[in-house]
Amino acid sequence: MTFSIIARDADGALGMAVSSSSPAVAARCLHLRGGVGVVASQNITDPRFGPYLLDLLADGLSPAEAVTRLQADDDTLDYRQISVLAPSGAGTAHSGRHTLGTYASSVGADAVVAGNMLAATSVPDAMLAEFGDTGGELETRLLAAMQAGLGAGGEAGPVHSAGLAVIRGAGWAETDLRVDWSEDPLGDLEMLLETWLPQRDDYVTRGKDPASSPSYGVPGDE
Repeated sequence: MTFSIIARDADGALGMAVSSSSPAVAARCLHLRGGVGVVASQNITDPRFGPYLLDLLADGLSPAEAVTRLQADDDTLDYRQISVLAPSGAGTAHSGRHTLGTYASSVGADAVVAGNMLAATSVPDAMLAEFGDTGGELETRLLAAMQAGLGAGGEAGPVHSAGLAVIRGAGWAETDLRVDWSEDPLGDLEMLLETWLPQRDDYVTRGKDPASSPSYGVPGDE
């Protein structure tokens, strides 16, 4: 019940965006670790797979090797859809034979797209193409890909939740935005991102160097 994109950019950022007809999709499906990689674990989701696969990447396994190890350690992967991408090298996508509805995936040079219960198998290709054609911040490119996926049909039914996260060098996800239930989750996510991006770097400064942090610009902090 989900479509997603995991991606990296030339500056070393890693990110993911996801949307689903189920509530709070990002809380279960979105996993990333700076300098290590990003994992989308979806379709009858087991959220434990995210940290497990990221640990394997940290130990030096490639994305494909990490998924193979998971297959050896867990007997439920016929029901799972998993995408994995490291800071360099090829990404990978796994869709078990019991993945729900119409499903597909697309692996590009710097992104992996996957979805289940899709309106059409062409959705991942449309998302990957839009990601490649869009410039700017990784956050903006991820959102553009998601909107392209929705425009290409998205899920077979309406989506109700979405999330987007990007990690760079701060030591935490500098962007971590979620819409847990909405009639227009990607529209709401776009508004959140427009509000967040101009302030993102200020919050990094506040975390790392509070003595030089800028004002919040709210009453009581003039």
